[in-house]
Amino acid sequence: MQYRSFKGTKVSEVGLGTWQLGSADWGVVSEEEAFTILQAFTKAGGNFIDTADVYGMGISEKVVGRFKKTVNEQIYVATKLGRRSDKGFGGQENFTYDGLKRQVESSLENLDVPQLFLEQLHCIPTEELRKGDVFTHLRTLQQQKYIAHWGVSVETSEEALICLEQEGLASLQIIFNLFRQHVADEIFAKAKEKDVALIVRVPLASGLLAGKFSEHTTFAEKDHRNFNANGDAFNAGETFSGIEFSKGVELSREIKNLLPDERMAQWSIRWILDHPEVTTVIPGASKVSQVASNVAASALPRLAEETHQRLRLLYDERIKPIIRGHY
Repeated sequence: MQYRSFKGTKVSEVGLGTWQLGSADWGVVSEEEAFTILQAFTKAGGNFIDTADVYGMGISEKVVGRFKKTVNEQIYVATKLGRRSDKGFGGQENFTYDGLKRQVESSLENLDVPQLFLEQLHCIPTEELRKGDVFTHLRTLQQQKYIAHWGVSVETSEEALICLEQEGLASLQIIFNLFRQHVADEIFAKAKEKDVALIVRVPLASGLLAGKFSEHTTFAEKDHRNFNANGDAFNAGETFSGIEFSKGVELSREIKNLLPDERMAQWSIRWILDHPEVTTVIPGASKVSQVASNVAASALPRLAEETHQRLRLLYDERIKPIIRGHY
C-alpha cells in the first residue's frame, strides 16, 4: 500500500467506502461480514475509512466504531452529515449551527471517539453552499475541538469551486472515474493550489468498471443499483455514474479492451491514482475478495500515456454526452 498526505497525515491511497456496511441501499451485510471486510482492509495496509451518519441511519458508523476498538493500527475515519430526515432532523435545521452540532455529536457517539478526524457536508443543496453559513458553523465546531478537519462531498464541479473559496477547507469528495473524466480539467489544479485533499468516490461506477456485469444482470430490490438506476431516488450520478445501465455495460467492454489485461477493476482504480492531485480513492467492498482487488491497484504501475489518451478520447466522444443527473 502506498500513502499520500492529507494535511500532514499519511493516509492509504486506497481507502474503504462503507455505504454498504449500513445494510441499506446495497443489501444486508452482517456485522461479522463487515468486520471481516474491515480486517482484510487494515491488514493490507489500509487506514482511511469513509462513512456517513445516514448509511443505515448510524449502522455503518457504529460498525466502524466497534471495529476500530479491536485493532492497534491507526485508522482515520471520515464521516458525513447534512442529510438526516429522522425525528428531530431535516430541512433547514440540518444546516444551522445547532443542527450541525447535534449531527456531529450523534456521529461522535456512534463512532465512540472524542473527536472526528474528518467531518464532511454530505451533498447538501448548492444554495446552502453559496450562502456560506455552514462553513462558519464548521469552523466553529473545529475551534471547539469537535472535529479535527472538515470538508465537503459535492455532486458538481460548480459546487467544488464554491467550496474551494472557503478558508479552512481540508477536502473535497468527488465522483471521478473512467465514466466521469472531465472533473480533472475543472477542479484539480485549483484543489492542488489550495492544498485541498481530493477523496474519490464511486471509482468503479457502482461496479460497472469491474467488468463483471452483463445487460441481463439484476440487483436486489433494496439495492440502489435497482431502485436508483435512473435517478428515481437521488442523483443519478451516484449510481453507475449517471450512465444508463445497458449502455454502461457496453462501454465498459470497450474500456476493458483498452486496458493492459483482464484486471479491469484494478486498472480502473490505478487510472484514478495516476492523477497526483488525488489523495485517496474509496471503493466500497461487500466481499474480502473485492478488498484484495481494490488494494492491489496501489501496487500497479502507472498506465501508459497512450492508454490515457485512448481512454480520454473514448470518454469525450462516447461517454460524456450521455451522462445523466447533475454533474
